[in-house]
Order: sequence, then structure tokens, then C-alpha cells
Amino acid sequence: MNRPMTKDERRAYNQRRHAEERQALVADRGPQGLAELWWDQARKIARERVANGDEQAWADLALWLSNYCDRYGA
Repeated sequence: MNRPMTKDERRAYNQRRHAEERQALVADRGPQGLAELWWDQARKIARERVANGDEQAWADLALWLSNYCDRYGA
């Protein structure tokens, strides 16, 4: 028996569907499109984590980006 989705379930479903649609749209742009998609997702995760009390989330993302820039920068 199917039951209606709760507000939180509907929101999660819509977010997943939207992410899948965006991934399909950027797939033809190759790695650059996917990297931009992941960058948007990383910022979203960091914002949500900080809002839920994880003050380390932005610092972790900044460290990862610093390591990336050190590796690939001029």
C-alpha cells in the first residue's frame, strides 16, 4: 500500500530528482560540467553542515581546495 510522502520525503525526492536532471544536463560538458556540479553540491553540504552545528565543514572544504590548488597551481 502506497502512502503519501511526508514533507521531508517529498523535499528529499525533489532534491534527488533535480540533482539527477542537472547531472544529465552537464554530462555533455564533460569533466568541467561535472566539476561545477560537484562544487555547487560541496557548498550546499558545507552550508547545511554549519547550520546543523558542524563548524568544521567549511574548513574541511577550504583545506581540500587549498591542496588542489597547491597540486595543480602554477
